[in-house]
Amino acid sequence: MSAEKTSDRTPVKAPVTAAGWATRAGVAVIVALFAVWTLWPLYWMAVTSVKSPLEATNLEPTLWPHSFTWDNFRGLFTGSVPFGTYLFNSFFTAAISALVAVVVSTLAGYSFSRGGHRLTGITGLAVLATQMLPLVVLIGPLYLLLLKAHLLNTYLGLIIGYTSFSIPFGSWMMKGFFDALPREIEEAARVDGNGRLGVLFRVVVPLSVPGLVATGVFVFMNTWNNLLYPLILTSTDSRQTLPGGLMQSFSGTFKTDWGGMMAAALLTSVPLVIAFFAVQRSMVRGLTAGAFAGT
Repeated sequence: MSAEKTSDRTPVKAPVTAAGWATRAGVAVIVALFAVWTLWPLYWMAVTSVKSPLEATNLEPTLWPHSFTWDNFRGLFTGSVPFGTYLFNSFFTAAISALVAVVVSTLAGYSFSRGGHRLTGITGLAVLATQMLPLVVLIGPLYLLLLKAHLLNTYLGLIIGYTSFSIPFGSWMMKGFFDALPREIEEAARVDGNGRLGVLFRVVVPLSVPGLVATGVFVFMNTWNNLLYPLILTSTDSRQTLPGGLMQSFSGTFKTDWGGMMAAALLTSVPLVIAFFAVQRSMVRGLTAGAFAGT
């Protein structure tokens, strides 16, 4: 009985010493400082978006708007800036680019992971080497290619440009996730009569949803924030996206509409932040699976 009573006792936690409290307080202060450093631009963007033009350009900035107004947000949809067109172009091209990149990256990543041919390693390194080139180096050949194909200032041209630098990253990311999947599952599916593509789409892809989500979100975010390609590959407002359109619309030679720019930036950022937190768990799972498989 005494032994049973002893085993049922819960361990008593040691009291926190003064040094322990000091350590916790120091960590809390450091985390709070980093949080303020990170969130301060977002706060300033939100506050400036509801300031009047006079207060937004005041030489003595205010931490809180003295004259609260929604005119900057109303002006995005009722003014001369085609904000709705920019928003649609960004969402359409980013969504299609993410979808195309995920499909191609899935096929390429599965080939790198399960191919088994001699050129698998060389091909994989060649694809990875393309990520070492900056976008400025690639924009010249891409521009000439789209010019010869008459795809400048078109949705298809933008999508081709976006996917050209997204597929290499997506392929390596999906390869790492496929490497973490046991091959026995695929062998069992092959015994049941499924071919290579049948195993991929019926067995492997359903098990790789976190990796697909992580790849798609990364491609969508990179496409949504891309500034160089829309500026070079489009020439009219009807095909311009948010980064390039907002830069050209609110930045003038003699005046900059800071309130309208911050309102547009806030509306542009909020959907992306919400989408990121909505799929955060899938992204973390996909990234960690690929990282552990790579080691």
